Amino acid sequence: MKRIVISGYLVLFMCFTCTRTAAQEIEEIKRQYPGENAVVLHKMMHYKIQVKNNEPFVESYEAEKLLYLNTNPSYLGRYSFYHSTFHEVREYTAYTQTTGNKKIKVTDFQTSNSSSSSVFYDDTKETKFDFPSISPGATGNLEVSLVHNKPYLLSPYYFTRNIPVLKTELKITVSNDIGLKYILKGLDTTVIKLKKDKKRNETVYTFYAENLDGLRTYNDAPDESWYLPHVIFYIDHFKKETGETVKYLSGVDDLYKLNSSFISQVNKVPGVEMQHLVDSLGKGTTENVEKTRRIYQWVQKHIKYIAFEDGMGGFVPRDANIVLHRRYGDCKDMTSLLTMMLNTAGIPAYFTWIGTRDIAYSYHETPLPIVDNHMICTANPDGRMIFLDGTDPHCVFGSVPEGIQDKEAMVAIGPGEYKILKVPTPGMKENIQSDTTFLEIGKDGIYGRIKQDLKGYYAANMHSRLNSIAQRDLREKVKNMFLRGSNKFQLKDYTIGDMSNMNEITMRGDFTLNDYAKKSGDEWFINLNLLRPFQGEEIDYPKRKMPVQKDFLFGNKYVIDLKIPEGYTATYVPKGKSYKNELWGFDLDYRLENNHVIYTLGFSNEYLMINATDFEKWNKVLEQLTPLYKEIVILSKK
Repeated sequence: MKRIVISGYLVLFMCFTCTRTAAQEIEEIKRQYPGENAVVLHKMMHYKIQVKNNEPFVESYEAEKLLYLNTNPSYLGRYSFYHSTFHEVREYTAYTQTTGNKKIKVTDFQTSNSSSSSVFYDDTKETKFDFPSISPGATGNLEVSLVHNKPYLLSPYYFTRNIPVLKTELKITVSNDIGLKYILKGLDTTVIKLKKDKKRNETVYTFYAENLDGLRTYNDAPDESWYLPHVIFYIDHFKKETGETVKYLSGVDDLYKLNSSFISQVNKVPGVEMQHLVDSLGKGTTENVEKTRRIYQWVQKHIKYIAFEDGMGGFVPRDANIVLHRRYGDCKDMTSLLTMMLNTAGIPAYFTWIGTRDIAYSYHETPLPIVDNHMICTANPDGRMIFLDGTDPHCVFGSVPEGIQDKEAMVAIGPGEYKILKVPTPGMKENIQSDTTFLEIGKDGIYGRIKQDLKGYYAANMHSRLNSIAQRDLREKVKNMFLRGSNKFQLKDYTIGDMSNMNEITMRGDFTLNDYAKKSGDEWFINLNLLRPFQGEEIDYPKRKMPVQKDFLFGNKYVIDLKIPEGYTATYVPKGKSYKNELWGFDLDYRLENNHVIYTLGFSNEYLMINATDFEKWNKVLEQLTPLYKEIVILSKK
């Protein structure tokens, strides 16, 4: 454990954290936030940015004070903070202040590697600990001091937490030889207040917010950068001691200059092994598109993706010859190999930075390293740019993985030359799920056949899923994929079609479903809604504010073909219905055809993100659809 000695700003705050929270105040907080187990009384992050040795120098001091409101399991006392090579921890301390005003220090800190959604700099460390002796009215206190060795990697400051926050503030003290810029992001930035104090040699920016409710999470929400209020701040320029003004991150050109410095020393000359491989893959064709396809598919099949970034290794790709020899690498390494192999084949190919859909930013709005967290290859075999992501072994050549649809890409054309391109979004007609069930009624119940035809992302995801299932578990997993009607569904047999085309797959199965159709006297009653897509997926409106993220655009079609038993006729068949609004909709139809009742239900989705302004429209479709799932078909004896 280390004790921090820091600037006056934080010393004043530490004096605040050492005071007891009055019992009356605790009761008021409980009334304000009923049911909450804890609140953040105060969180403060203070950055000091100045010029040292003709370079920007940044250090930060963080302090948090949590108030425990209820008696709960010890997991409430578990806490952690993050640091890395680039955000180096100097000093830290943590302690509990009991209701008896006793200060109990944390002595057991456990530091380990932390997994991250970023594939660029993943050497983040997480230091975990437990606040001791927590009880209602006690506070947990944390103080951390960091030096930010790469000032271009400053993190946004988020104001909201999963528990209520009574007061939170970001203070940035900037010397006058630093030009600072900031951006407010999130769905509601009005909660963020700003106070700006100009002094003789520095300017102090204080962003603060108060009385923020705890964040409710949803599994289908996008990353927090899309909706939580936060501040992005960065160094635009600085002055050297000589008075010279130096651009730092003043625009996209500066970001490209930074990014291109990471790739400037790799892939000088292809080795003998690479030249031989490229020549062998190009045999029998003179078409550049076909050569590109072969090279891409070879990398997908033979190079294993492993994320193992550390320090600058999180930014600098390894030389393609090394990656080829090792047969593994991270996203940058696989891009390095793809780019080198294609260039060796005479096909223009370029390193490309891109942000996954987790990131809400664009290059022109936020020309910072936080705008991208991934690297791919962009090839130009025939005058059109093709995006190639080597990390996805199931991505179809010419398409893109789900995670980078609709995102901007920075393509490194050459020294000082780049392009910002938009990755296309496959349309709903390219991602099709067609599910057909053929039903018959026998003496022991229903039996039938299933046929599933999948295309686009549906097919690619199914290929990935099937390839990850052990053979001994395959039958049970397929049964769960086909499950419909009730838990009495029994899969008798199944087949999986040709798996050579990642963009398509057909699966078939035979099944029984006892006790699903009901017989009363001379009549059969059967609900043909064996599958009820989107049932129970109403959005929590108007309480929910954060968007809903969809995996991809799609068109779904479900068909139930019921053969009418001999000697029976359909005496009641429900009416069909269609309902659509600006967001989405359905087409539902029943028809009689050659002694069959054929039920068809189709959906379409044309939005990757559904914002709160459209939640009512989403729910309106389900209001129209859900009652239709209760309809039954009646078959009567002739």
